[in-house]
Amino acid sequence: MEIVADSLPPALGVRPREGGLAVAVFSRHAERIELCLFAGDGARETQRLALPCRDGDIHHGFLPGAGAGLRYGLRAHGPFSPGESHRFDAAKLLVDPYASLIDRPFQWRAELAAPPAAAIDTAPFVPRCIVAAPEGPEPTAPAGWPGLIYELGVKSFTMRAPGVPDAIRGTLAALCEPALVAHIAGLGVSHVELMPTAAWMDERHLPALGLANAWGYNPVNFFALDPRLAPGGLADLRRLCARYAQAGIGVLLDIVFNHTAESDELGATICLRGLDNASYYRPLPGDPSRFANDTGCGNTLACENPFVVRMMLDALRQWRACGVAGFRFDLGATLGRDAAGFSPDAAFFSALRQDPALAGCVLIMEPWDIGADGYQQGNFPAPLAEWNGRFRDDVRRFWRGDAGLAGALATRLAGSADLFAERHRKPCASINFLTSHDGFTLADLVSYASKHNEANGEGNRDGDSDNHSWNNGIEGASADTGVIAARHADIRALLATLFFARGTPMLSAGDEFGRTQGGNNNGYSQDNAGFWLDWPRRDRELAAFVAALSALRQHMAALTKNAFFSGQPRADAAPDVTWRDASDAPVANAAWQGLDTLLMLLGEEAGQGRMLLAFNRRRDPVAVTLPAPKAGHGWSLALCSRDFPQSGDPLTLPPRSVRVYRDGPVKPAHDG
Repeated sequence: MEIVADSLPPALGVRPREGGLAVAVFSRHAERIELCLFAGDGARETQRLALPCRDGDIHHGFLPGAGAGLRYGLRAHGPFSPGESHRFDAAKLLVDPYASLIDRPFQWRAELAAPPAAAIDTAPFVPRCIVAAPEGPEPTAPAGWPGLIYELGVKSFTMRAPGVPDAIRGTLAALCEPALVAHIAGLGVSHVELMPTAAWMDERHLPALGLANAWGYNPVNFFALDPRLAPGGLADLRRLCARYAQAGIGVLLDIVFNHTAESDELGATICLRGLDNASYYRPLPGDPSRFANDTGCGNTLACENPFVVRMMLDALRQWRACGVAGFRFDLGATLGRDAAGFSPDAAFFSALRQDPALAGCVLIMEPWDIGADGYQQGNFPAPLAEWNGRFRDDVRRFWRGDAGLAGALATRLAGSADLFAERHRKPCASINFLTSHDGFTLADLVSYASKHNEANGEGNRDGDSDNHSWNNGIEGASADTGVIAARHADIRALLATLFFARGTPMLSAGDEFGRTQGGNNNGYSQDNAGFWLDWPRRDRELAAFVAALSALRQHMAALTKNAFFSGQPRADAAPDVTWRDASDAPVANAAWQGLDTLLMLLGEEAGQGRMLLAFNRRRDPVAVTLPAPKAGHGWSLALCSRDFPQSGDPLTLPPRSVRVYRDGPVKPAHDG
């Protein structure tokens, strides 16, 4: 084949066009870019074709007679000058950043990091890009903001799940199985959030330890699905989105734009580094031979570069066209950085908010990284939502028993106005969560006072040491019935707190049925049966309780209203919220510090009567005085976390519990 000169194509990558393939690659500093063709099975490189044209920083050409299914890679020629941030090495076969299909998973090999002087051709170790055929009509994603987000890892969730054929376990196809769709829908989930699905590579220290990346937060490019999850490529994701849309569930993708698997100066050259290291990555200030590392993963994407921003938006548009309802952005603080630091008006945020193809998307930021001023909770612009780490920490600390936390609990229950109101954002911007993929599971949160990450091979040094966790008297697994009962009560109280707060709740998959990781709070390297969700041993009663919480929340207008409480009397009704103690007295300022039992009285909303939420973290029962009901009304017990189904004295709060009361009309008694 011969590649010929052609006009600049509108899109980057290798794409079918009438009569052949249009090829376009960005590189500001490369001297020459070659398109490398491989035989039909990908085993043998057959040609290297220099792209004949350059317009600005785009190298391009046209390959007549070629089409979908062609296997290819790239090579870039230029200086290897780390002191100038240049790391070109034509011996390295490179993956097209815009390839949407690759023929095999990435695998770490030391040859990928060999210096140019070694002259090692890495073609035997790098996946081939495959030109994808044009897709069909765009699936329609469910509209609207999430009511309940359910975070899951595709492989972990499906490997041991019931009703899944062995041939598709661990894949997107498995998520389409009726039993799993029914389980998710039965929890009242509005959106599933898939942990990273883009093709990733193991961190270089893992293979030597016999471990593998189980989470996927180490991408190589941003357009190709990992073949282990989606052997059918984008078609697998389109089918998943369409299937879930039929069930009224949107699909969110966890996107990692902050770094790549090429890592630090000792890492691999397989994609962006080899094409134009100086453009794609931010150098360490004062030392261009090294990489800024605001991510803790070895490198940081240069999100201020217009072509990097273009690549990011192009990837989001591709996923959106597959029917994806929105995105959660890993280490979102990094996406707002340039050399001067973080800004809510950063280039990526500005471009993201004005792109018409992404209008109506659910957009969620993880609002931190490990760089300077890395904790940016509350500082992102509307309409971006944020994982609320303050909610997680304050709720955990309250139930652990830390002093002076009742006021913080009230603030989180009320939607975290302290974080979001100043920028005129609404409670929905607060993604409330107790646990996520990163950290303890909910069952482990109340069973371990310390992390136990020995299996990760890093001497238990990895993972967060400040988890605000507790063990209820015994560290780890226990056969003591009292300890087990205490842990069950704490799990239910925590879940009730999550569901009965204003904001957008997020549930981590498996927490609804007691998932454990044996105290490991950093299971990223544990791709094995011990860390896959243990469906055979799931706690069905706990799952039923979570479904009941979800159903009750959906019918509580006072909690789902997307506005902050005022606490002030309303013209036609009592205040939207008042805070009271167990004796039904308003909580005075000085009383907040020592409060262990808190009552949240919700005013009438949308034609619904008042509701009372009672939170008792004491380890003994507490007598409660309920507010006077309206004339002709009475209080009824709607839900109790400790006694489910409901039982017990409605005027006594059980230890370590949450109760919900309704103020409704009392049915008149009939004479017998």
